[in-house]
Formats: sequence, structure tokens, C-alpha cells
Amino acid sequence: MKILHTADWHLGKRLDRFSRLEEQVSVMEEIIMIADEENVDLILIAGDLFDNFNPAVEAVELFYKTLKRLSQNGKRPVIAISGNHDSPNLINAPDPLARECGIILIGHPKAEIAPFGTEYFKIINSKEGFIEIEIKNLDFPVRILHTPYANEIRLKEYFGENKEEEINKVLSQTWKNLADEFCDEAGINLLTAHLYMNKKGSVILEEPEGEKPIKIGNADLIYSDSIPEQIQYTALGHLHGFQNIGTKEKPVIYSSSPLCYSFSEAGQTKYISIINAEPGKAVSYEKIALKNGRTLVRKTFTSVEETVQWLQENPNTFIELTLESETFLTADERKLIYQSHNGIVHLIPKVKNRESGEEVSQEINLNQDIETLFKDYFKSKNNGQGANEELMNLFNEILNT
Repeated sequence: MKILHTADWHLGKRLDRFSRLEEQVSVMEEIIMIADEENVDLILIAGDLFDNFNPAVEAVELFYKTLKRLSQNGKRPVIAISGNHDSPNLINAPDPLARECGIILIGHPKAEIAPFGTEYFKIINSKEGFIEIEIKNLDFPVRILHTPYANEIRLKEYFGENKEEEINKVLSQTWKNLADEFCDEAGINLLTAHLYMNKKGSVILEEPEGEKPIKIGNADLIYSDSIPEQIQYTALGHLHGFQNIGTKEKPVIYSSSPLCYSFSEAGQTKYISIINAEPGKAVSYEKIALKNGRTLVRKTFTSVEETVQWLQENPNTFIELTLESETFLTADERKLIYQSHNGIVHLIPKVKNRESGEEVSQEINLNQDIETLFKDYFKSKNNGQGANEELMNLFNEILNT
């Protein structure tokens, strides 16, 4: 069978003042197209479906429309779990209706999905944190251990106050009990979770910039050796870069977000994972690059002319732009830069230190008039660089207002 693993959609997410909804529509279309072209039998979406607990109507609409099309109107099971950006109750709310379309939404850890069936598949076993699915045209069952994100309160509820010590122990034991009871070599055995997971002894993986952290020190760090031996593939969500923290024979995969969502991800290629699996054998997987969406770029220039030229040559980007110069940008220069490109997220002027033998006084005479005080203050904060005429005119305008 073939399985598609994706995660961290963050539908409704913005980049500063810029909406990403149009790009998200485009990349969702791309994921649907890949699922259909690859003729996958099952879809796993490993959390952070939305970017916040109260997503906009447009984001919710895109989510349901995408799931319905991924499920091919009920022919293909789609399983989506909540992440740390999602409201578990919001994810759970439409579940009875979603099941009619072959979609299983799981908001809470330890959720128990009531058995049900459609024309094309049915849940034949269910327990807290586990489902077993029988899919039409497959002569073996698919077993899935599922662990949506649990917040601080739920972690304490499930694991006690000594979370750092207990979380690995409890998860490991819970997963082992389920795997020992249900996961033999007569079926496909999978785990999907939205957790911060790492291999023991490996370098600590960085959480994405702008992402709500779920690792506080090592307290929320789950180790991959907690995964039961029977599990053939682990589908993770939370980290936005594609990586395998397991082995070639038993992959533990972060499939990546479908778009670059912060400038710490600038230059990253985004992927989905396509898994080929059969009972009793090692799986193989292929990462397929996603091509839609704007590229995020961090660039530094030393002249306005060079900046404008690059901006005009690279229109389909979001850019964090640093401009190093001897003097501060004028209003006309800023205007020219912003007119050259519609995706400038940050413009960071950086005035170079002037080589000078003069020492800047560290004391400011507070008995001076306000304009002179401002000039002295400005110099003290900018390595001796004085305020230009335009800035002083603006200062006086504010002062007089």
C-alpha cells in the first residue's frame, strides 16, 4: 500500500502583514494532485492543521475542502490529529460528519474513536490512542497508534507533576502495550504524533522561528527509542524541515511544513512523504518536493541601486532586507525600494561604523535645548552617526505638533 504523510499546514498563518492564504490554496491543490497521481491508499496529517485556536473562516473552509478532496469523497481514509497550534475541541467538533466522507479527526490524546464503516473502509478495532482499519482492495489491516499534542495541563493530568521523567516512560509504555496487543506482522503498523522527538545522543533539533515552542529545556523532549519495535513508520509533526530521526529500515519522519513560514526557514525545500509499505517488511519512502508558494529570502545589500535591481529581478519572493550604508536611508530611497517589490516583509537599515579617531563623549549635557539634546542622543545610539536633515525636519514637525 501507499501512504501520504504531511503535517504543519498552519492554515490561516500570516507573515507579518502578509496573508499566505492564496499560497496555501495553491499548495493544498498540489498535495491533492500528488495524492491522486501516486494513487495513495491512506493520508496521515500530523498536526498543526491551523495556525491558531480560532482560525479565520477562509482557513476553516480551505481545511475541510482539502480533506474532502484528499478523501476522494470517502473512498480514501484521511486521518488528521491536532498539534500545539490547534484547538482540540475545534478539531473534534465535525468528526461525526467528517466520517461520512472518510475523514477521521483526532483532537485529544487518549481519544477513543468509535468503530464505524463506509463503503470503502471500516474501523475494525479501536482503543484509547489506537485504531485498526480495514481498507477495501487491501488484504491486510492497517494499525495506527495516534498521539495528538497534549498541553501542559493535560501532560500533568496524564503523566503527573514529574513530567520530564514520566513523559517518555508513560508514552513508551502506552505505545508498547498497544503495539503488543494489536501490531503483529499480519498488518501495517504505524505511529502518528505531534511531539518534539529526537534521537538519544543526537544534536538537539531547533524548533522553527515563530513557532510556539513545545520543548522547555528537555522536559518535553521525547526520544525515538520510545517507539515500539513493531512500528514500521512514524509520521511526526511540529518541526518544519524534512528529516528522518529514525533509521532507513524504520523511518521516524518530520515531513516538513508545506510552505516556508518564517525567515529561519529561508531557502528550505518543502516536502511530503510517500511511503510504500507491506506487512512484515521494512517500508521505503520517497520525499516529494512541493513547488508552490513564494520563496523566503534573507538578503544584504550595500547600495540602493543594487537592492532595487535584485528586487525587480525576483518578484515572487518574500524578503527580509538588510541595507548596509554610510548614512541613513532617506524617505525617497525607502519609497523607491518599497515601490520595486510587493513582498518586502522587513527592511533593516544598518549604518556602518565610521572609522574615526574622535572619541564619542559618553556624557550628555541635559541643559541644552531639545533639538541639540536629540542630536546628541541620536549620536550616542548610532556610533557617532549624526541625524540627517530629513530626520531633523521630521523631529521638529513632531515637536511642533
